[in-house]
Amino acid sequence: MPSTITVRPWPDPVIDTLGHDARSMYAEVFWLPTLGPSTLLLLRHLAARLTREPGGFDLPVASTSQALGLGHREGTSSPLLRSFSRLVQFDLACGDPLEEVAVRANVPPVNRRHIRRLPADLQQAHSDWAAARLSEGELTTARRRARRVAFTLLEQGEDPDHVERILHGSGFQPGLCGESAAWAYRRHRDALDAVSNATTAAAGTVDTSDQGSDGALVANMHVQG
Repeated sequence: MPSTITVRPWPDPVIDTLGHDARSMYAEVFWLPTLGPSTLLLLRHLAARLTREPGGFDLPVASTSQALGLGHREGTSSPLLRSFSRLVQFDLACGDPLEEVAVRANVPPVNRRHIRRLPADLQQAHSDWAAARLSEGELTTARRRARRVAFTLLEQGEDPDHVERILHGSGFQPGLCGESAAWAYRRHRDALDAVSNATTAAAGTVDTSDQGSDGALVANMHVQG
């Protein structure tokens, strides 16, 4: 068993936009019965570390196991490595825990198969939660979420056609996919033009070296949809 495990972030524009922080109440209430307390505790610990060290870090095995109350047992059957394996099993991490793993800091909504395995009161609680999210109207909520995902993907360099395909593959209604991709592209271009015009007015020349990051900053201010 290694003395350290290299942990890297596992970004996903869809889950990072539509999902829930591993330290959120949603994760505690609805993911806990599926993952188990030790695995959820480990995921929360890793999410907190990734917030402080977004580039990744080396996780000391012995001290982490003790800090999480998982004991001193070593080897591949240790509670810590079993918890890492469960994260991989549920697609919340990938890689080899004996060497290097990439970990999600956000969890997706619990899928229907796992919801059906929850106690009846938690199934009802999840249904109530979903209904509350749709209180504004299903189409309005879906449109806002699709636009946010589309905008995030465009900011990461995806082209509009690919954004539309990703939205479709994520389960959004076909009519929303093209509309949201086009909306996000317009906002993205408008924001970049605004930055360019402001820079030109202020300095008389356009320095495009930082235009991408400035464009993202201004454009994010527009994403209220």
